[in-house]
Amino acid sequence: MKIALLGYGKMGKVIERIALERGHEIVLKKGSNDSFEGLEHADVAIDFSVPSSAVLNISTCFEKGVPVISGTTGWLEDYDTIIALCNEKNGSFIYGSNFSLGVNVFFELNEYLAKMMHNLKQYNVSMEEIHHTQKLDAPSGTAISLANGIIKHTDYKNWSLEKKDSDNILIDAKRIENIPGTHSVFYDSEVDQIEIKHTAHTREGFALGAVVATEWLHGKKGVYTMKDVLGI
Repeated sequence: MKIALLGYGKMGKVIERIALERGHEIVLKKGSNDSFEGLEHADVAIDFSVPSSAVLNISTCFEKGVPVISGTTGWLEDYDTIIALCNEKNGSFIYGSNFSLGVNVFFELNEYLAKMMHNLKQYNVSMEEIHHTQKLDAPSGTAISLANGIIKHTDYKNWSLEKKDSDNILIDAKRIENIPGTHSVFYDSEVDQIEIKHTAHTREGFALGAVVATEWLHGKKGVYTMKDVLGI
């Protein structure tokens, strides 16, 4: 496949290497200030840019008829608009707060545990996410997805970076040098604690998952998720 990279930072470079190793061709490497010249030659685009660029990147792909997957977080206030545009243009789209194959298994484990804990009111849930200092948004999109997975199956109403009341899930967001991404979910009672945790060792897992999703999306129309890609 011919792939356009929208965002060519550290993650973009890892995606490039893995895509080339899997036999693909890179036809565009777009930084924040670069043009979209060459996008029309792409079979699929991968957006790992910054929140301020994501909406323009994704919508431009739809306008040019190029399927796109996006792993950029921090822009989801415009998600419904993007989905409407995708449908209007008969486009192809996958958004993932995290494309790591292991994290997507972790998402499923998180929801399963939330269902089990729903009636055990003596347990309070909280979360911690740790990322490198270059990450612009907090909490991470992955943490928000985890929180929403818990909210879906429990009486919690929302998440917050500060513990406001018993209806909120506290997310403790930390930024530490050279941490690719660590996410923990805690259920605490007076007598014990249950913890589930995912630790990324490198960016390789995110990049591989993004390329796998790109391969899966090629030739399809519509809006999908990593659940569709992985068949879970």
